[in-house]
Amino acid sequence: RVHGEEDEHEKANLDAEQFILPGHGIDLEMESESTSMAPEAALYETCYVTSHKAPCRAAAFNATGQLVATGSEDSSIKILDVERMLAKGINISDSNSSENPQQQMETHPVIRTLYDHSAEVTAVDFHPNAALQILVSGSKDYNVKLFDFTNPSVKKAYRSIPEASPIRALNFHPSGDYLLVGCQQPTVRLYDVNTSQCFCSTVPEDQHSMAVTCVRWAPTANYFATGSKDGAIRVWDGVSCRCVAVFDKAHDGQEICSVCFSRNSKYILSSGKDSVVTLWELSTGRSLMNYTGAGTTGRQEHRSVAAFNHTEDYVLFPDEATKSLCCWDSRNADRQRLLSLSHNGPIRCFVHSASTAAFISCSDDNRARFWYKRQISD
Repeated sequence: RVHGEEDEHEKANLDAEQFILPGHGIDLEMESESTSMAPEAALYETCYVTSHKAPCRAAAFNATGQLVATGSEDSSIKILDVERMLAKGINISDSNSSENPQQQMETHPVIRTLYDHSAEVTAVDFHPNAALQILVSGSKDYNVKLFDFTNPSVKKAYRSIPEASPIRALNFHPSGDYLLVGCQQPTVRLYDVNTSQCFCSTVPEDQHSMAVTCVRWAPTANYFATGSKDGAIRVWDGVSCRCVAVFDKAHDGQEICSVCFSRNSKYILSSGKDSVVTLWELSTGRSLMNYTGAGTTGRQEHRSVAAFNHTEDYVLFPDEATKSLCCWDSRNADRQRLLSLSHNGPIRCFVHSASTAAFISCSDDNRARFWYKRQISD
């Protein structure tokens, strides 16, 4: 038995080694011209589509990129296995016809379906330690829920944290011990995952003036960033929970839709309802670059999420008007080719894997599409 455990441990270590973050990431101080080996967005293909019973509004990859979670207005959460989605994507017709029901169950990409919310699931995130198999979700039912999905038969959360208004965003601290929560109120919350104790800045001027729309930790955990309907991005000290910088009217005064840090924690990538994606330098608070020319002009109706690809060579942004994925060179903002995302409704959530050329797009057409760029050898 001990020998078996060692084998499992060794396999987990090998899996982890395979998912060492690729490339050097973006660092404008260090680089002159860098040629990317990563594929541009136009080369990705849909490998798998999963359907909810209502609009799909939330998604996340786990730390190794081997699992994906999706959340829907139908109040359910699905957890999908990436390898199984890729296997299904190779030859869908053959795999279904030759498998008996038992085999189909064993190879089905949806490995868990969780039901414990009573309203739309607005945010999901995996615990940074993938071995723990813990998922957190937030909902319009005013609850944050923590699920341990180790046991396939357990559909309910092992802990629920009640909030005072609908949850809009959440993000695990890189250690997994704390959880940032943004809800339909201006005050940013930080929870201790083990005790459910809540921390907030006691200084009223630190807080936003309207609902919080997005929250994200820096990979170093020194800082976290938040965006709001008030049009400001705020940067916070990760230990004291004090606001240390404000990018006011970051997107022409429009609502902030997304914030994320670069891998080295030097930069923040943001998007707003002005349809512009902006790269900010954290040390100076300066706007370094705008990624413009998305098909949408002027104000967007829905929130849209900007993200780096896994190597940070590209910036990606779903365009509301054309339902296409815009792609820019992250270092010089040169436009690349568009990718049609094949959805029949607005793309309300977009997440790229941190470890491989894969992303998930979620839409009001009830579908989540898993996209992947296969290697030539695949």
